[in-house]
Amino acid sequence: MTAHDVVDENIWLEEIHGEGPLAWVREQNARTQEVLDDAEFHQLQERLLEVLDSTDRIPMVGKRGRWYYNFWRDGEHPKGLWRRTTWESYLTATPEWDVLLDLDALAAEEGAEWVWHGATFLRPAPGDEWRHAMIGLSPDGGDAVTYREFDLETRNFLPDGFVLPTAKGHVSWEDENTLLVSTTAEGRPATQSSYPRTSARWRRGTPLSDAEQLFDVPDDHMLSSVSHDSTPGFERLAAVDYVDFFNDEISLWRDGAWVRIEKPGTVSTAWHHEWILFRPRDPWTVGGAEYAAGSLLVARLDDWLDGSRELTVLFEPDSRTSLQSYSWTRNHLLLNLLVDVSSQIRVLTPPAGGEATDDGAGGEWPSDLLDACPPLHDVNAYAVDDEDETDGDDYWLVATGFLTPTTLTRGTVGGDHAEIKRAPSFFQEDDYAVEQHFAVSADGTRVPYFQVARKDLVLDGSNVTQLSGYGGFEVSRTPAYSGVVGRGWLERGGVYVVANIRGGGEYGPSWHTAALQEKRHRAYEDFAAVAKDLVNRDVTSPRLLGCAGGSNGGLLVGNMLTQYPELFGAVSCGVPLLDMRRYTKLSAGASWIAEYGDPEDPEQWEFIKTFSPYHLLRDAVDYPHSFIWSSTSDDRVGPVQARKMAARMQAMGVPNVWYHETIEGGHAGASDNRQAAALQARNQHFLWKALTGQLPG
Repeated sequence: MTAHDVVDENIWLEEIHGEGPLAWVREQNARTQEVLDDAEFHQLQERLLEVLDSTDRIPMVGKRGRWYYNFWRDGEHPKGLWRRTTWESYLTATPEWDVLLDLDALAAEEGAEWVWHGATFLRPAPGDEWRHAMIGLSPDGGDAVTYREFDLETRNFLPDGFVLPTAKGHVSWEDENTLLVSTTAEGRPATQSSYPRTSARWRRGTPLSDAEQLFDVPDDHMLSSVSHDSTPGFERLAAVDYVDFFNDEISLWRDGAWVRIEKPGTVSTAWHHEWILFRPRDPWTVGGAEYAAGSLLVARLDDWLDGSRELTVLFEPDSRTSLQSYSWTRNHLLLNLLVDVSSQIRVLTPPAGGEATDDGAGGEWPSDLLDACPPLHDVNAYAVDDEDETDGDDYWLVATGFLTPTTLTRGTVGGDHAEIKRAPSFFQEDDYAVEQHFAVSADGTRVPYFQVARKDLVLDGSNVTQLSGYGGFEVSRTPAYSGVVGRGWLERGGVYVVANIRGGGEYGPSWHTAALQEKRHRAYEDFAAVAKDLVNRDVTSPRLLGCAGGSNGGLLVGNMLTQYPELFGAVSCGVPLLDMRRYTKLSAGASWIAEYGDPEDPEQWEFIKTFSPYHLLRDAVDYPHSFIWSSTSDDRVGPVQARKMAARMQAMGVPNVWYHETIEGGHAGASDNRQAAALQARNQHFLWKALTGQLPG
């Protein structure tokens, strides 16, 4: 045991807005900017801002009634516009937008740095227009949000409408005079994870304190949620007890009481019309049959609630194929799959007429492959508007690849599809090539990774290379076009690599659970294996190899820094978890115990401390150049773990560690495009300067 195991000399930095800690932050920012914010940085920032502010980007839309809604930021509107247009206008090169809310004007009028957090619509009466919505606004880009009722016809917040004060939580409309609220506002109880513990029915014209409590969860569970499904003919009130990040208990209101949907906590559920879907994270035995983790199963909801346990298998994974998401059109179910991290889309059709059969789910569901997925690309299909009587089986296709600007296509199940819009090109994609390789991890597992490099790449170990990864929470890293990476890294001559390590969801839940808690090291061994494979293939060498990650990816690269320092020349570590001894006491940390384990349990701390970078720092180690960055307003992970890591490294005499903290932006680290451009430019510029020998230390 070292002193670091029992003494935290930097706990004073945990006072996020304290005068002393903020003075330390200002000193660190000045030191970092003096080194990184040179003329080349400012040029790069402006070039990246061109990408983020480009008016040729695809304005992605969501349909409500006859309107197509979009939220948009650009150079003239850094905080953004909420707007809408018609389909006919959207098809043109320059749609005519009806601006509903100008956040820049609102921020100037109210003296608040509002950041958009979406709109929750009230379903209108049949034949009426969609008119009312609860608008979510964050004062600093964090997860705490205020909700205010907005009238789309008058384009104003209702002076006597619902206003939910800034807090963590969410809202759902039950009817035009009733909101279902899960919130920590006005002192309503929070769980240990900092999320709402109770959910209530709030009636128009009454104080929040008088809202009728509908549902509550224990203090050590993650959060409480109540919502209303307003689908005509299938209206339902549902409550969810999120026990932890991967376990939940769901109840529906029937005959004046909550009726629990019988299932294991690790089986996720969703319903659509008469159907209920199940996706188990672990093998599930029910009704005398066993179903694989990552499969998709269907039953009739009423039959399930009445005790039937007959299920139909809609998808079953194999060693190469996983289900990533699904979406209902009016008469079909779209499955978005990954086959070795390349997209495949299947269209399933419920039995004609939906008659019940002996299996309880209406018989077989025919499946067809949608021919829309080129190799080594990410393509997602989802419904345009499943309630549209004419176009209810229309779907969007959003396709992207490392060298393929995003395209938006609209199609009809059983019919044709046509490209609607294409994002602009920001670098010479034809000069580069994408390859997929597989590294072999310490336990023999084959780990895929993508490599993007110039077509004339010479394999002599001399290429400056950036390795990116995440490896947590069943999040998949799929091919995606990025003008920021193109301009900030590839055009400089760098090689860009994305590792699909365990802990992610590239091969379904089993790929994730393989690196949970005491098995966490598998994710880090996978990432290290990719780094070694890049060296063995003569793509690069350790002194020219940098790694970058944020959030859980920050924990990943923090472990590269402390456990595999010899493999890397530079590490960029953003909004990270690093102090795994105290992470559950900081911001929303308690909500991730299911992922990492509980450090308050002595037995679990024994394995957690083996991947806690803050506790793995050692004297007399030649650490790579390190850039640690965070945001003061991050109320999810918080800035304090990053602060403490940098402070400890500097106190140990590590000469090449740099720290930077933005004020706004929440967990994203930026609340507008200019801030995002600065963050990305500083990150890319640090890695390039560090790996090419241009930094001191």
